[in-house]
Amino acid sequence: MKFDPDHIDGSARYKLLVGGVTPRPVAVVSTIDRDGVVNVAPYSFFTGGGHDPMTLIIVVTNPSEGGEKDTLRNLRPVAEGGLGAFVVNLATEHYARAVSALSHPLPHGESELDHVPFQTLPSDKVAPPRLAVSPIAYECVTTHVVPLADGAPGSGNVVIGQVVMVHCHDGVVDERHHVDWERVRTIGRMGGSVFSRVGERFEVTRGLDALDEPAPIPEDTNLLRMPGGEDELE
Repeated sequence: MKFDPDHIDGSARYKLLVGGVTPRPVAVVSTIDRDGVVNVAPYSFFTGGGHDPMTLIIVVTNPSEGGEKDTLRNLRPVAEGGLGAFVVNLATEHYARAVSALSHPLPHGESELDHVPFQTLPSDKVAPPRLAVSPIAYECVTTHVVPLADGAPGSGNVVIGQVVMVHCHDGVVDERHHVDWERVRTIGRMGGSVFSRVGERFEVTRGLDALDEPAPIPEDTNLLRMPGGEDELE
């Protein structure tokens, strides 16, 4: 079975992408506009971009009816009409329903915080506030906004932000800067309304030595020799 993205509709492309690229971490992004209205929204096209400089990447998709989301307007560089900053808060099991509620579409200029009772705290180096409940929050300065289809409806905008401050709850990070996953308990986005927990974990040695150690879970080594693709199975 094969799919050419140029010959299927946007809905099919979306399902194939989010159903296979899983689980995806969720960034709860807080921004603020020039009138002081705070916007908070979840984004699951989200990843780290490197540690030197410390960088985070999110993708903000344009509404299908056209225009831009408040998040994108707010975090754009000052020269482009925004405030040039955003905060990435974590999505965790402890407030997963509230995170989902943040995705509800609201009229431009209305804050999600008027409906979802997250408490905010001032950031140190950027204008947008952070969520007090988030075990880790990353203050970011926007360095790049890259439109993937010149602002077309439904198209994405890759946002790159340099982290300028990290806030951590007490007990979440040890003296060696290791994060305690059991305390944080982030969630991942699957497809549709399905999320995943950071549950069972296993270790695998890095590099070629991994092939010589016992499998952490039952593995079918024949899969390594398959040409690839469901249509090759007999």
